[in-house]
Amino acid sequence: MSFVVSHPTGNSFVKGLIEELNLKNLLSSFFTTIGFGNDYSFLSSLINGKRTYDIPDSKIHRLWYPELKRLLAKTDQVTSRRLADASYRELDIKTSMKLSTISAKIIHAYEDGACNTFRKSKELGIQCSYELPIAYWATSRRLLAEEAERYPHWEPTLEATWEPEEKLCTKEQELQLADRITCPSKFVMESIPPEIRNRVPCQISHFGSPRNSPIPTNKENKQDKLLKILFVGSMSQRKGLADIFEAMKLLKKDPIQLSILGQPSMPMEFYTKQCSGFKYYPPCTHARVREIMLQHDALILPSIVEGRALVQQEALSCGLPIIVTKNAGAEELIHEGITGYLIPIRCPEKIAERVLYFLNNKRSRMDIANECIKKAKAYTWSGYAQKIIDFNLDKPTLPVQFA
Repeated sequence: MSFVVSHPTGNSFVKGLIEELNLKNLLSSFFTTIGFGNDYSFLSSLINGKRTYDIPDSKIHRLWYPELKRLLAKTDQVTSRRLADASYRELDIKTSMKLSTISAKIIHAYEDGACNTFRKSKELGIQCSYELPIAYWATSRRLLAEEAERYPHWEPTLEATWEPEEKLCTKEQELQLADRITCPSKFVMESIPPEIRNRVPCQISHFGSPRNSPIPTNKENKQDKLLKILFVGSMSQRKGLADIFEAMKLLKKDPIQLSILGQPSMPMEFYTKQCSGFKYYPPCTHARVREIMLQHDALILPSIVEGRALVQQEALSCGLPIIVTKNAGAEELIHEGITGYLIPIRCPEKIAERVLYFLNNKRSRMDIANECIKKAKAYTWSGYAQKIIDFNLDKPTLPVQFA
């Protein structure tokens, strides 16, 4: 049995899967836009290791133009999203056209980039393995439409409220064509309509934690009483940033510093008018993100719609407890009051309450850091990949049932 994998940008979970498949001699081909194998190690230093994979370059099929166009374009948010969609669509078409020339029994593809590939796979008798990395489109659209009503001025940051109908139809067709569906969290799994879950074998495979976890600084040596909390992600209400700002208003008399690391969806003035005094870090390398995390005391991510935000395990691996919603996709990461807190969505009061808990908590900071690191280490990329491999090589499992 051999796998073909297709994804335009080859992010962390794609990298984890293809490298494990290759290690087990199960990878036939990897289709992407820009990417290099381990034969081109000299390129790794030039591009800081991005788009490089520990697999033979001969197994990588590239489609440069759409992604280069996206990366080089200086455009507004809507145009940028349109160009990203084009990268997914064009790679999907190329993968579908090449399938008949490749020896493979299973194709693993992802939301927005699988429709044409799956149609061709059905003709060729290739099993269609689908990964849904974020909540089902109708769930996302409903939740974010409600956010647009709660915070009308944040609506421009909510992409799912203005996705074209054609794109939504494609998402639906991909699910209908799938023979197996993998999700990163219970929240994503539960968002899939029951009629699909009852027909198609589904599973949860949690993402892995960073491979090279930093050693935390000695948190017992902290001298100041200031609690430093960190938000990492796109600066959108999909991530719950407006709720964090509301919580900070409730905490304005307390010694708490909010830091934000991420890509703005609006001009920076939009954010500073609603919450003054936060410290801003622009997008940066993973190594720099870890450095910044080690300077903070907790991560906060009250997401409205997510899949399994990787930043949560990255924070835990740095010894930071996390304050997150179940919609951030990490319920099992929470040991209440130690590795963090699970809070309801749309609840600034709960955010403020839990932040105050960490401010006033007398428990040893190093004890908390060690528990967080231990929790993060329980999730590996090889374990994530192995679940997908076993799921596709074994006989179909019973559909997942929810109460």
